[in-house]
Amino acid sequence: MLRQACAPPWRRALVLPLACVGLLAAEAQSQEGPAAGLPLEEQVQLCGGCHGEDGNAVEEGVPSLAGQPALALTNQLIYFRERLRRNEIMTPQAQGLSDEEIQALASHYAEQPLSPPDGKPDEALMERGRELAREHRCASCHRSDFSGQQQMPRLAHQREDYLAQAMRDYRERTRGGPDTTMVDILRNVDDEEIDALAHFLAHFDRG
Repeated sequence: MLRQACAPPWRRALVLPLACVGLLAAEAQSQEGPAAGLPLEEQVQLCGGCHGEDGNAVEEGVPSLAGQPALALTNQLIYFRERLRRNEIMTPQAQGLSDEEIQALASHYAEQPLSPPDGKPDEALMERGRELAREHRCASCHRSDFSGQQQMPRLAHQREDYLAQAMRDYRERTRGGPDTTMVDILRNVDDEEIDALAHFLAHFDRG
């Protein structure tokens, strides 16, 4: 979500070169998470314990992976594996995953259909969220249907609670990861505006 055009090309293409990440992983490579080395089917079963069997999460605060751009998922798993992004659950889970395993998982979830949220949207929140999305130019990077592209994640039909928390984490600089674009964008966005944006994006329907 950007007030101006997307970040410059070097930042938009922020993908850790898979051949070079070993320099960042001396500590991480000494450990292995529970999914490392397993067949893809078994890895998906483990991921499904939190993210849903088909990638549509049902647990509060857990993101849906279904329908996310493969590169966006690849980047985040690498960030977790290399401890560039730390989370008490995902950082240990990603340890020991090879580049090939990460790419296979990302491709699998990118191909899964994302389910729309339950419940009827609040019209006032939808209108306010639409205004804010236009103001911050969210579509300039996440596409006009908010389906995401390349390393930009899908926002449409993502869990509302997850979207709101992620935006708060960016604003408070607690999310982690090497790209700070969203930190700058959300710097002065208050909680009420974040809630409206999350509601709008979770229930987005191009109509």
